[in-house]
Amino acid sequence: MRTRKKIDKKFSTSLRLGGLFFALLVLAVLAAIYFGSEKLAFFELSGSDKAILFDIRLPRILLGASVGAALALAGASLQSLLRNPLAEPYLLGVSNGAALGTMLAFVFFAQFEFARPVMAFTGASLATFVVYQMAKSPAGMNVERLVLSGVIVTTFLSSIIVLFTSLLDATKLRSFTFWLLGDLSQATWNGFYLSFGAVLVGILVLLKNARALNLMMIGERDAFDFGVEVNKTRLAVFATSSLLVGTAVAASGSVGYVGLIIPHIVRLAIGSDNRLVIPFSALAGAIFVVSADTVARVAIAPRELPVGAITALIGAPMFIYLLRRS
Repeated sequence: MRTRKKIDKKFSTSLRLGGLFFALLVLAVLAAIYFGSEKLAFFELSGSDKAILFDIRLPRILLGASVGAALALAGASLQSLLRNPLAEPYLLGVSNGAALGTMLAFVFFAQFEFARPVMAFTGASLATFVVYQMAKSPAGMNVERLVLSGVIVTTFLSSIIVLFTSLLDATKLRSFTFWLLGDLSQATWNGFYLSFGAVLVGILVLLKNARALNLMMIGERDAFDFGVEVNKTRLAVFATSSLLVGTAVAASGSVGYVGLIIPHIVRLAIGSDNRLVIPFSALAGAIFVVSADTVARVAIAPRELPVGAITALIGAPMFIYLLRRS
């Protein structure tokens, strides 16, 4: 009876928090619709206001929500799989792998619309594979070795990206540099559809493997003893995180700190059960990026700041606070 009451209490608390997160997301979206270089009246839209809302602002806001959800999902799954609180797409080089793939598509396959997400996914997958192989040792996965591998791969890929920028003319160079820092100004409905589809796939796959991830947080050997197919789970998480990061980076550039701090905040709020951490991370990541992009649009309007700069300004101090607290 006592166990039943604990389960009911946990479910009730999770339901209330879920409602709170969803309400915050709705408020963030409404604020993002209203604020900008041109303020929109919700109930009296002129023809130009409708064009701004449906052709520019809504695709950008919804894409930002999808990008935030994707990066937070990737960070939460990688942290659980690798049992490492620093496992995050940006720090592990996965984002830079996707950025390099997008760069190659930007230079050589600009005429193909879907070349960027395909190349970004390929780059993210290769970067994930390389970092994981470098971090493996006979004694198992090592935290310091994993972080060092991520730093090495990130630095190497950044050097290649800088090298390729020399192939761009001045106009493309400025556009690509702004995109690389995190930019949602080129958002389209097609980009949103692709990113949102990746988020749906990611949530479904990760929720299916949530119990296995819970057990793998204890240790891969213990998880295997409980019947978890460790290799299959590892492959599913790596492939899903590469898909999520690839589509996010192809659409918005490298938006840092989302996959690092959002899962930490969610775990502080609801615990470490991945059956809850995964959907809550998606909601919290969407809130974070939509809010950051709103600040990026209005801070120096009519000019804009890169959304990645805002997430870094918010995320770095927050991560330092969480690190000192724990």
